[in-house]
Amino acid sequence: MIRLQIPSHADYIDIVRVCLYGIASKLSFSYEDIEDMKVAVSEACTNAVLHGRPAEEGFSLIDISFQPTEAGITIIVKNDGPPFEHHDSETDEISPPLQGIEISELPVGGLGLYLMEALMDEVTVQSNENGTEVILTKYVSQ
Repeated sequence: MIRLQIPSHADYIDIVRVCLYGIASKLSFSYEDIEDMKVAVSEACTNAVLHGRPAEEGFSLIDISFQPTEAGITIIVKNDGPPFEHHDSETDEISPPLQGIEISELPVGGLGLYLMEALMDEVTVQSNENGTEVILTKYVSQ
């Protein structure tokens, strides 16, 4: 496992992308898969910056771990912010999947999770009072 810890600030997300590129290249991922993973991980890190512990509550860090396996890689992005609940802001109900929806019908903002799900093979969000953990998995294409 490779671990990285960055300040909760958008300026540091590029470091995560560079690290991911190096690891994924060694695991024989295709260029397209690496680019997809970089976008998904950037979205997860951006969410961690936006929804992590507020700056006025002190210095905050984002933990990123890369877990290579024979089948692919699992990337975990964790922040220490308040619990995450994916709701539709207008109806305050849990949002339905976006499959089959036209681009013009998509809600503004909050599409990061959907983008991650489209680019990765598996996406899991675990959230509690200690923070939020986004688990992204991509398998090597044969």
